[in-house]
Amino acid sequence: MAAKANPPNPPIPSVWARRTREADQPALSRAAIVREAVAMLDAEGVEALSMRKLGARLGAGATSLYRHVATKDELMELAVDEVFGEMPAPEAEGPDWRAAAARAAESFRATVLRHPWLASVLGQAGLAYLGPNLMSYSERLATLVTRAGFPEPSRAIDALMAYVVGMSTTEAAWLSTVARSGQSEAEFIGRLLPAAQQAAAGHEHLVEGYAAAAAADPVETRNSKFAYGLEVVLDGLALRLGR
Repeated sequence: MAAKANPPNPPIPSVWARRTREADQPALSRAAIVREAVAMLDAEGVEALSMRKLGARLGAGATSLYRHVATKDELMELAVDEVFGEMPAPEAEGPDWRAAAARAAESFRATVLRHPWLASVLGQAGLAYLGPNLMSYSERLATLVTRAGFPEPSRAIDALMAYVVGMSTTEAAWLSTVARSGQSEAEFIGRLLPAAQQAAAGHEHLVEGYAAAAAADPVETRNSKFAYGLEVVLDGLALRLGR
């Protein structure tokens, strides 16, 4: 009996794991598709993105898009990497690792607030971390913490980025809610506060917090919250580094 042939390995489901060939359509390049996808994601969110709608915005059918991008998942990988290309690379050189890490964290936050969909899809966008921009960003961040002397650089990076992604995701979701209201952040908070204060009645510390929020600048409040938490994380990393 002839030996049964082993089945071929299934393809890795990532745009970065297969070879692609640009079709002979210079007006509809992959780069143009990705740029329009990012614009659509910024304007309408992840749920609104579809190959059909994207094709309509580009004046092309979905079939034409599939010649450049095989699936919507691949498109999301490409969009994530495109946005990472906007971030300044973490500064790996220099003696002040803490200041460099803070700048990298602040840059990441600013990018997420420009693209509110980003943080929510980082864990879902297939193998987006294989993209060239994200790889370059990760390598510079790893170089930074390695040169700082952390014995397990990946754990230091995970601790820092878990805080940044968590805070940025929450902040982006809040700002998306405000944007849907059609009001400024201060106006939206002004309308929300009476209900919040009523709900907090009988809870001393919450009442004090809402009273302070009524008099505070919302942008400054968000900035100071992020800066405080970032300092706490960096303090903890500095203690680990000193052991």
